Amino acid sequence: MDPVLRILVQAAQWLRHPPSRTRLRIMVVVIAGAIALVAIERFVGWPDWARVDRGARPVMTRP
Repeated sequence: MDPVLRILVQAAQWLRHPPSRTRLRIMVVVIAGAIALVAIERFVGWPDWARVDRGARPVMTRP
């Protein structure tokens, strides 16, 4: 199924059977948190203690 058509079908189902207020609040909080994390990463950056250093991958040796 085409992704745009899938989104339109999902939107139509939401219009017929809207989610509860609690579910809407949870969705808004999750989306706002994600936007806040992206904004912090984009404009401020992460402190050194919050970064994950990717070390060299171990070399697998055959026995």
